Amino acid sequence: MHNLAATRSLVAPLRLGIDLDGVVADFNAGWIPRYNEDFGATLTVEEVDGWNAPVRLTHFTSMSQFWRWAATAGEGASIFRVLDPYPDSIETLRRLTKQHRVVIVTTKPDFAVHDTYAWLAEHRVPSTEVHIVDDKTTVSCDVYLEDADHNLEDLRAVHPGALVCRFVRPWNQAHDGVVDIARWSEFEALFDEQPP
Repeated sequence: MHNLAATRSLVAPLRLGIDLDGVVADFNAGWIPRYNEDFGATLTVEEVDGWNAPVRLTHFTSMSQFWRWAATAGEGASIFRVLDPYPDSIETLRRLTKQHRVVIVTTKPDFAVHDTYAWLAEHRVPSTEVHIVDDKTTVSCDVYLEDADHNLEDLRAVHPGALVCRFVRPWNQAHDGVVDIARWSEFEALFDEQPP
């Protein structure tokens, strides 16, 4: 297990840049049942093994078409309003905020901005700093937790002094210099020891 204290000379409080979809919120378990209901399909979450899976798995021929549907697929709101949190995600963030600053760093379509803030409030995500940006490298943090390959590469390149962590999912791959995290308990364990 990788330990933050072994590789960092930083002390608390650290800025923890946390992605939402695919990390805190279960995007695929949100859109797939609604798609199945709307279109009589039988997709399963296990079929998602790539970043733009909605185009490959559904009748949509582009992500633009998918996003047009997703804008109201959440019971009249966007799909982002009705996602469930991954198990242990919010509880872990609450514990981490006792010593560190949780910074939400996420990318959303314009139609989902208000729904994202409503989701964060409803689930009482412990963050007073939220950045909804296309380029996540514009938000400086000490540690990042992310699931998108392109963001992992960019964060590692632009912030070489930061600890970049990949939340291991079927749609991403290992990257040099990036720490793999398979569950929330592993991420929390990074902070168990403080540097001398």
